[in-house]
Amino acid sequence: QVQLVESGGGLVEPGGSLRLSCAASGFTFSTYSMSWYRQAPGKERETVATITASGGSTAYADSAKGRFTISRDNAKNTVYLQMNSLKPDDTAVYYCSAYIRNRRYWGQGTQVTVSS
Repeated sequence: QVQLVESGGGLVEPGGSLRLSCAASGFTFSTYSMSWYRQAPGKERETVATITASGGSTAYADSAKGRFTISRDNAKNTVYLQMNSLKPDDTAVYYCSAYIRNRRYWGQGTQVTVSS
């Protein structure tokens, strides 16, 4: 079965950096686009970044452009989100996601808290 397991969240001060990882299994990882989403308290879940199957193309939410970088290692079945210049508004649970055969799959999420 499809499994997505995020890691790398934590508490960081404003201006700091974190690197999130998502280990995927149960499907042919190298043939699917992957995305990161986030959900802050009291807000809807939103797309942060998406990367194509080959890694050749990426897309970002306006809030992430210039600060976040999505990447993937198809040999390791892992997708990453490098987050720099973090702001308190980036505080949220971050989810890895894949859309496979007309169904969206989610990881369990990893908490990112940006606070001094």
